[in-house]
Order: sequence, then structure tokens, then C-alpha cells
Amino acid sequence: MVFSSSLFLLYFLPIFLLVYCFIDKSYKNNVILLASIVFYAWGEPRFIFILLLSTIIDFYLVRQLYRAVENKVKKQWLLLSLMMNLGLLAYFKYANFFIDNVNAVLTTAGVENIAWTSVLLPIGISFYTFQTLTYSIDVYRKVSKPLDKLRDYLVYILSFPQMIAGPIVRFNVIADQIVNRVETVDDRLQGFFRFSVGLAKKVLIANAMGEQADLIMNQTAGDLSTPTAWIGILAYTFQIYFDFAGYSDMAIGLGKMMGFTFPENFKSPYTSQSISEFWRRWHITLGDWMRDYLYIPLGGNRVDSKARLYFNLWFVFLISGLWHGASWNFVIWGAFHGLFLILDRLFLLKILNKIGKIPAVIFTFFIVVIGWVFFRIEKFSDAMAYLSRLFAFDNFDDKIVIEKSFLAVLGIAIFFSFLTLTKWGKQLEIQTYEMPAVLSTRQSWLVISVGLLLFVLSLSYIAAAGFNPFIYFRF
Repeated sequence: MVFSSSLFLLYFLPIFLLVYCFIDKSYKNNVILLASIVFYAWGEPRFIFILLLSTIIDFYLVRQLYRAVENKVKKQWLLLSLMMNLGLLAYFKYANFFIDNVNAVLTTAGVENIAWTSVLLPIGISFYTFQTLTYSIDVYRKVSKPLDKLRDYLVYILSFPQMIAGPIVRFNVIADQIVNRVETVDDRLQGFFRFSVGLAKKVLIANAMGEQADLIMNQTAGDLSTPTAWIGILAYTFQIYFDFAGYSDMAIGLGKMMGFTFPENFKSPYTSQSISEFWRRWHITLGDWMRDYLYIPLGGNRVDSKARLYFNLWFVFLISGLWHGASWNFVIWGAFHGLFLILDRLFLLKILNKIGKIPAVIFTFFIVVIGWVFFRIEKFSDAMAYLSRLFAFDNFDDKIVIEKSFLAVLGIAIFFSFLTLTKWGKQLEIQTYEMPAVLSTRQSWLVISVGLLLFVLSLSYIAAAGFNPFIYFRF
């Protein structure tokens, strides 16, 4: 089940909100937990019991960690927790990748391949693992105390708004809200508005971009003209942004309706003036997690040599690439971005600062677009073939028809992606995402009207169209 499905919008969400809003406060976490189990089991009935069992075990492992007196014993309990959670991730997400690569080496050496039954990937396993890790590590670091009730821990890990695709909600950020939160009428209105904005991003923009991207990028690269190849990768560039950012908006909105404040995950990333800035604006919660739980423990900036600093940066982005998927193309994508982060520190930031804001944005956007080729196309040879078409300029005629309706949506996607480069665009973003805690009557009516309009338009599109993918579902 995904947020942009008729099942969720017309049945699951209304029933959940009706029960949640009118039930006694002491039972609200019970309602969230039950709804979350149903939500996950609807799409992954085979894995829900594994998920529940591992989460329950982890709760008691971390409780023992917290109660231990000796630091050595604490480390042992932490290690058990980390091994279990990372072990699940390694098995379900990377076992196939590992066996495939081993078999490739064995084939080259003329040795019989390892017999293997492919492991199915549970949805949201990466986001699940990151949240379990932050819980045990935060308790070990004494940043937060563990939760007293198993139910509350299950709510933190399994709550349906952010479990499938984030944002990654670190335990120390939300610990108090799990056991003590208050949702007001204004919270619900703002949450509904934010949800509707995200739904419109995903359904009205990302889906249109995705349909065109699939039409072009699933073709043999050699058959594409240079203009068509560029339209294909630009369509994917805006698809992945509006798809993922839209889902994050929906998750944040749902959390707001329930009294939670989830962290922001995107902040106009395509207006970045460097790759370093891009990663402060794109998938913000992943970048923050990698910084605090991997980059800093590796030594971060406080190392003896620049070589070690650059290694740390590159290693973190190799892991970030691999986190996105068990495929070499994701590793290449991570290495590609890591390379430009290093170049930023060496000399590139100085050059970008000198050439001015708009040229720097154009350059950074170009680099990001090129990177998406490796992210979208699984085989390296196919990705290189597609890149060659982008710069061939020897074929301007193919049979793929670009509809005017797509070009109109592409214009809308470009407009909203770069809107904050203007002063009034920045002001509009602030008014949209940083509303006051208490809305005036005029603000309330505006939020309701715009939210309902976007919701109805999105629902109408879903009912009429059969194309409704979600890119980050597989992560």
C-alpha cells in the first residue's frame, strides 16, 4: 500500500483518522501500531512477523544495554543489537548482490556457480534499519533514555507515515513526542495541507515525468536522438525529486496530523550552487545520519591529513550509494558524488563562488543530472551508452513522440524546482512550510481550500491513470 493509492486515500486514511481523532489519548499509540501493522502487512504479509520479532528482540537488547553498568558489557549489548539489525539488512538486501558477484568471478575462473535461491527484498528495510541503529546508538551514547514500553518502541520503528521511505527520524529527535504529544486542530489542518502538497507533487508531476522517462530510457540507447535522450534524463531528474520529496511531504503531513514533528527532508535541492550544498538540501535526514553515525566516527574533518579527510568523504558516499541499492551502478553514483565533494574542497568551490550564483546552479544541476544516469540505468555499459547519446549530436530524428501535455508538466516541474532562486519564491516556501502554530481564520480557510483542491485533483488523476509507481519503494 502506498500513500498515492485509492485504497489508502479513500479507505485506510479516513478510517484511521476517524478512530485516531476521537479515541482517548491513552490509546492513540495502540491505534498507530495496529494501523501500521495492517499497512505494512497489506504489502508485505510474509515479512511482517520477521519485522515484529526482530523489533521486539532489539527492544530488550537495548534495555539490557541501558541497565548494564560496565562499559565493556554495554558494548557487548550494543554489538548484539547492531549485528542483528545489520545482519537482516545484509541478508535481505545484499545477499543476492554478493552471490551474483561471486558467481561472476567463479564463471570467469571456470568454476561451478553457487546454487542460490534469490532473496526477496522487504519494502522499507533500509529506513527500518537506520531507525533501529539510531535507537541503540543514541542509548549507548547516553543521548536518550530507552522507552519504557515495548508498544512505544514498536510505534517509533513501525509507524506507517515514515517507515517505508522516510524521512529517517532519529530517536533523540522524536523520543518525547512518542509518549507525550498534543495534536491541535491547526496541526491537523497544516498536516492535511502538507500531505496534499506532497500528493500533488507525486501524482500530478512525478507520475507524468516518470511515464515519459520510462518510455525513453527503456529504449536501446543507440536508437535515441540526442534531444530525446536529454528529455528522458531530465524527465527522470524531475521524477525522482518530486516523487521522493512528495512522499516526504506526505509523511511529514501525516505525522503533523498525529501530533508528530518529523524533520524536513528536502529544501529546493536543484537550486544548489555546489554538490556540497546539494547534499545539504537533498535527502537531508540521510545526510545527517551519515554525518553523525559514520563520517564523524571515522574522524570527520578532525584527521591528521587531507588524504584521510578525502578518504572519509568518499567512503561515506560509497556507502551512501550502496545503501540506495545492491548494485554497482549505485556504488558508481555514490563515488561520482563523492568525487565532486572532494573537488569542492580542493578547488571547485572557489571557482563556483567566482562565476556567480546562476552559472554555479546550472553547473551543479548538470552534474546532478549526469549522476542520475548511473542511478537510473542498472548496467554500467548501458549507462555509458546513454551518456554517449547525450553528447553525440549526430542524430536529431527518432520515432518517439513527445506529447505537449508532458512538455507543460515539465515546465511546471522546472518552475517549482527553481522557484526559490527568486525572493518571492523563497517567501512562498516559508509561508508554505513554516506556518505559525496558530492559524488565523483567513489562513485556515486558505489552507483548507488549497489542500482540498490539490487532494481532489490528485485523486481524480489516480482514478483516471494506471501509471502510479514509487521509486523509493524498493529501498
